[in-house]
Formats: sequence, C-alpha cells, structure tokens
Amino acid sequence: MTDYYSKAADEVLNELNTSGQGLTGEEAELRRSKYGENRLHEKKRKTRTELFLEQFKNYLIFILLIAAVIEIFLNKYTESAAIFIVLLINAVLGFTQEYKAQTSIEALRRIAAPKAKVLRDGVRTQIETAMLVPGDIIFLETGDKVPADARLIETANLQAQESSLTGESIPVEKIMDSLGPNLQMGERKNMLFSGTIIVNGRGTAVVTATGANTEIGKIAELIQAEDDSTPLEKKLEQLSTHIGYTVAFVCAVVFIAGFLRGEEIFKLFLTTVSLAVAAIPEGLPIVVTVTSALGIQRMAKKNALIRRLPSVETLGSTTVICTDKTGTLTSNQMTVKKMYANRGIIEVGGEGYSTEGKFGKDPEDFMLLLKAGALCNDAGIKGKPFGDPTEIALLVSAEKAGLVKEKLEKESPRTGEIPFTSERKYMVTLHGNTAYAKGAIDAILNLCDRVLINGKEIKLTEKERDGILNANEMLAGEALRVLGFAYRLSSGEHSEKEFIFLGLQGMIDPPRREVRESIQKCRRAGIKVIMITGDHPSTAAAIAKQLGLEVKILTGREIDALDDLSSIVEDIIIFARVSPEHKLRIVESLKKRGHVVAMTGDGVNDAPALKKADIGIAMGITGTDVAKEASDMILADDDFTSIVNAVEEGRGIYENIKKFLRFQLSTNAGAILTVFIGTLAGLPLPLTALQLLWINIIVDGPPALSLSVEPLGKESMIKPPRDPREQILTKGMLGYIITTGIVMAAGTLGIFAYMLKFNPQVAQTLAFTTFVFFQLFNVLNCRSDSRSIFKIGFLSNRTSILSITGAILVQAAIVYLPQVQGVFGTVSLSLSNWLLSIATASIIFFAFEIYKAVRRNHQSFPPK
Repeated sequence: MTDYYSKAADEVLNELNTSGQGLTGEEAELRRSKYGENRLHEKKRKTRTELFLEQFKNYLIFILLIAAVIEIFLNKYTESAAIFIVLLINAVLGFTQEYKAQTSIEALRRIAAPKAKVLRDGVRTQIETAMLVPGDIIFLETGDKVPADARLIETANLQAQESSLTGESIPVEKIMDSLGPNLQMGERKNMLFSGTIIVNGRGTAVVTATGANTEIGKIAELIQAEDDSTPLEKKLEQLSTHIGYTVAFVCAVVFIAGFLRGEEIFKLFLTTVSLAVAAIPEGLPIVVTVTSALGIQRMAKKNALIRRLPSVETLGSTTVICTDKTGTLTSNQMTVKKMYANRGIIEVGGEGYSTEGKFGKDPEDFMLLLKAGALCNDAGIKGKPFGDPTEIALLVSAEKAGLVKEKLEKESPRTGEIPFTSERKYMVTLHGNTAYAKGAIDAILNLCDRVLINGKEIKLTEKERDGILNANEMLAGEALRVLGFAYRLSSGEHSEKEFIFLGLQGMIDPPRREVRESIQKCRRAGIKVIMITGDHPSTAAAIAKQLGLEVKILTGREIDALDDLSSIVEDIIIFARVSPEHKLRIVESLKKRGHVVAMTGDGVNDAPALKKADIGIAMGITGTDVAKEASDMILADDDFTSIVNAVEEGRGIYENIKKFLRFQLSTNAGAILTVFIGTLAGLPLPLTALQLLWINIIVDGPPALSLSVEPLGKESMIKPPRDPREQILTKGMLGYIITTGIVMAAGTLGIFAYMLKFNPQVAQTLAFTTFVFFQLFNVLNCRSDSRSIFKIGFLSNRTSILSITGAILVQAAIVYLPQVQGVFGTVSLSLSNWLLSIATASIIFFAFEIYKAVRRNHQSFPPK
C-alpha cells in the first residue's frame, strides 16, 4: 500500500486522480467496478441449492428416502413415488421458510446500512458507506464512525479513538501535515482508519483504501462472526430436542406394540418414522426467524429499523420509554420566534425584521446577535440544507436580516473552534481576533463578565444576570428552546473567559401532532413515558403540558445531589437540564426497580446509556454513528410515534410466534396421542405413513404459516407489558396443547373405532379426514386466545382462509381421485361421513369460543 501519510495532501489528491471538488458520479461508478464495494468479507451465505439440499439432512427424512428406495425393489412404484413427492413438498416448504428468513435478514441489513457524508460532482451529499471508492472526499465530525481508510486534508481539533485497531485507549490528535516514512499505524496521525471513531472536532479527508484493502480489512478474518440465534430460538431448539426424545419413546412403544400384534413390519416401520417426522417440531426456530423478519420489515416501513433480532422479543416487554424531547416528541423544525437583547424581547416576523424602535438606540446589537448565530454554526442552507435543525433555524433567522453565512465567512473565515459537547453545553468558533459562542444560557453566562447594551459594554452585574435569566424563563415558559450568544475580541491567545453577552434567540419547536395520542396509547398499554431533555425545565414543562404528560420535574443538578436516584425515579416524568451521564443513571435506576427500559439518544456520549438500556434507540436523522452502533433500533424519522409503533409490532410478532407454537404443538400432541392411544387400545394403526406426512405438510405449511402474518389485534396495546422472565410455553398454553391434543385423539379414535365395525377402509379414511379438519379448526382457534373469531373476522387474515380452503380441496382430491386413493389408502366418503367428520372436528372450535367468552366475562384488561 502507498505510504500516503508521508506525502503532502496535494500530492495525495494528485496520486488518487481527484480534487477538492470530489469525484464525479460516473468516475465513482468506474472505480467501484474496479475496487469493489466498501465492505469487509462477510461470512459466506448458503446458496439456494445448499439450502434446499439441507432439507434432506434430517436423519428421519433420510430414513424415509431409503424406505422409498426399498419400495421400488418391492415393486411398489406408486407408494415409492408418493413418498418422494410428499418429501419433496416438505423440502420445498422448509426451503421457502429458510430462504425467506435469510433474504429478509439481508434486506434488514441493507435498510440499516451506515451512511457517509461525501462530495460528489462538487455537491455535499450522503451515500451508503458501501458506495465509497478511493479518491472520494469525505466529511467527518464528532460521533462519526470512519467509513474507510483516508488521508486528512483539513482538520479542526480532530481526535480519533483508534483502540479497536491499535489497542491505545487515549484518543489520537490528528493533523494534516505530511509525516516521515516507515511509521507504525498508531504514529500515522494524518490518516484515519476504517472502523475507528471521531471523538472530537471535524475534518475533511480523501479516501485511500476501501473494503478488504483497509487496515481493518486485512485482519477481518480474525473477527469472529456473531451468533445470530435469538434467546427465543435457542429455547425452542431445546424444546424441540426434548419433544424429540418424547416422540422417539412413543414411536418405539408403537413399533413394539404393533410388532407384537403381528402388524406388517415394513408398513409399521414406515408409519412410526412418519409419525416422528410429523410430530417432532424441528422447524420451530426457523419460524421465529421468519416471523420476526417479516415483522421487522413491517417496522421498517413505519420508520423503525431493528438492528438485532433479539430486540424484537424485548420490545413487547418494554415498561418505560425514556425519550428525548427535541426532534422526537417535537417536530425538530425550528423557527426563531423571539429574541432578547438590550434588555428587551422582540417578536420575529416571518419575512424579515423591523428593528426600528425595538432595540433602543443601537440596532447593531441585534445584527451582532444574528451574526454570532450565523458564524458559530456548522449547518448550511445553500442548496440542500444540512446540519442540526437548531443551527439551520439560526441561519434562516440571520438571512432574513441580510446576513448570509457564506458571505460572512469570506469576510471572517473560521480559524479555529471548540466543538459543542453535552458536558460543556456550548461551542465557540474563532474568526481571526473575534470569538463567538453559543449554547445553554447558564453555560454562556459563566463565560461572560460583561453585557452589550446599546453598543456599549457594561459589567455583567447580578441585576443584569437576573434580568437575562428572567427573560430566559419567560421565553422557556412559552415552550421556546432558548440559546444564549456571546462574543470576545482578542489580540492574543484565546481564552474561554471574559466574553461579552449579546442576547438570546428563542425557537419554537412544536410537538408532533400524533405524539399526544401515542402517549395515550402507551398509557393504555401500561407503558410509562419519561421525557429527558437538556433544555430548561420551563421549556420542558410547557411541552409536557401540550402532550398530556404530568409535570413532575427533576433537574440534572438535583440528580447530582441524590445518592440513590432509584428511590424516587418512578415518581418523575420529566428530567431537564440532564447530561448523558444522568441518562445512564436514569436507566440504571429504572432497571434496578425492575423495569424494561427503552432509551433514545443521538450523541457520542449517549452510547453508554443506549447500551445499558434494554432497547437502545438511536436517531436516524440527527444521531451520530456511535449512537447508532450502540443501539438496538434506529428511528429513520426521529419520531416518538415510530417507537410506539415498534413496541406494538414487537408485541404482535411475539404473539404470532406463540400462535404458531400453540398450533404446532397441539397438533403434534394430537398426532402422537392418536397413534399412541390407538396402539395401546389394541386398534389397528389409524393413520398410514403417507397420511401422517400429509398432516406434517399442513403443520409446517401454509395454514400454519398464515398465523405468522396474523394482523395486530386491538388487544395488543391494552394489555400490560409481558414479563420478560415469562416462559413462552406458559401454563395456559400447555393446558391448551394437552386439552386440544386429547380432544383430537378422542374424536379421531372414536370415529375410527366406531366405523371399524362396518368398513376398515372407510374408518381409516374418515379418521384421517377428521384429524385434518381438527387441524384446520385449530388454525382458527390459534388466531386469538382472547377474542372471538367472529369479532376478529374470518377474512381479516385472507392468507389463513385461502390456505384452509386449499387444504380442504387437496383433502377432497385425496379422498375422491382414484389415482390418489391407492397411494394414500383412502376410499370415497359419503356426505353423511363428511358431516360427521366436520361436526366432530368442530368440537374444539366451538368449545374454545365458549371458553374465550366465559373468560372475557371474568377478566378485564387494563387500562387504569
């Protein structure tokens, strides 16, 4: 690799055949085809062929394949072909589920792909980091994750945390000057490395290497792949294993009993193996992935991007949402409405300003206040606006008075800066001998010893300070977000002292219209909403009132004075003037009280709180790369309502997984009990091998999978949050599985035993059809464990109705088509037989409907 660190910035640009204007889109495309996408080598995904062949790796399926081959040598070609066809259908269903899971997860990774700020065709824009190529000009600031190896060409107090590569925990101060040759990675201070973090300042760099050619790319093979299995999937794998042992024992008993009774050994062997295939729920874990992935895609359409599958399980248990105010509860569309200077407050007009008579003798104070807001600013509104909405509002405010940032910066170029941090609560920019500061009013006042009144600098007395603070209280009480401004003239070294206070600018950031209803929805769902803000308590209280939140406020200073925040944390609704460290204490205190906490954040220092929270939520628009990396979920629109939608969807996903589990395990129990009890009762085998395999297709096929797309029920957000310690196989579900399995076995064997006296073939066909109808009625039962299917509506899940209808038509074909009858061992049934079968199977449907009605009369859901 070229030693770009030993060369001057201009030389590097020339060598990479680029310039300060960046690459053209056409040139970038050519380079991407040459160098490839900016991605590390990922774990190889299974091909479709490999996924399909894996469906036959199950040892039970392998045994049946061998049996089918043996059938050929016994000249039973039809039976052999039937086994092959049924196993092929079973493999296609398994392949479809796994392929859908794999492609869904890949799609989710693309949705949450990280972005980079880049100069293309001379225009600053944002693209996926995968699209970067050598020669691209990129922009970086505090909180960004470096997207590729790059040589710095501009810096402003830039520091990078490179411990992930070098092991050095102290941030490295970056420069743009050329360095000597043969330097170690940690000594290349004019280079940035992919995967490291910008912890201070900002800079511009030219990309020198991407993908596998980066420093981290060279060691990528040493990075271990994460285990993608969720806790629920692991639990279900264990459950499947335990059920497998039980089924193996039952099959052994059935085989031995049948052998002692004189059943044909090969037929008995086929039936017991088929029973094992039908009864062992080996597909449970993949159903969790499919259901979760489909739900996550629905969330993505509602602007909630899930980064980790296990988060879906946690969402449904959330008891507290701690949310930032600005941009999440509010619209983050800032407009300067009022200003304070010369001891007076004025209203700001929509089109421009009329300063006459409003600022006393010297309107230049007003212009200086606006100038400070425009220069002490990292946003831009030329072309497509970029940057923080607060800073954009300040630029618009200044332009209304004829102060354009680009012109001001030509006259007074920026020569240095002290970036904003959540601890410092202000930023400073240097323009030659003048420094401008903006930030929280208390932080700005701490910098000042004078105030500008009518063009004159006077001492900042307690009286003047009280007047400023009173003005701040008035503006904050009107739900305005207030920033203070100051400046300092200096001919020597810059000092963060002796500033001159200029004034205040108050911005309206109205609550999002839909948030009030979303908060009410949370209340009905037993979820507490806590507002967390760095703003003044009065501003927070005014917004809270508009949103219907109780005004119970605790400030950052009051938190600092408490030894044990957990003792009162549940009584607080609003935390104002807080820092990221306070956020971490709030999360820890709530978790100490047993809460499942969702926490929002956007800054670098929010990362510890986001990681500590059960669900860390990063802002997609204003969030830093560090916050996004630490999060479990990213809000594409920074909107609180998207969090509530995600919680609702998370509850729905978990419920749908439970529905599928309830259906599959109850049907498995029914199949096992039917064959097991029938064998112990001395009856012939009630179901043949192929009939059991067909039943397995229904269990794993469309009727069952339709439960994974069951629409969200109205009851999902009027129930309290789920206890995260709750086992998915609850006592209630276990009771349903056992009861339903017994009813299925009793109904099927009752009909079989009764009809056996008249016609054994009709008896077996009727028992087979009855068991299939039991399953189809069971699908309807499992669509809701609390609401009547007549209230939900049969057609509310069209996939379910279509799959049930399809299963009935196939069952009719198996019963009536002569070409199929010989294969499945069926005979034609009379209308009375069908009516008897449907009437018997419908017992579980009507019995469960009655049970749900009785339970509803004795149980009321919250809300309180």
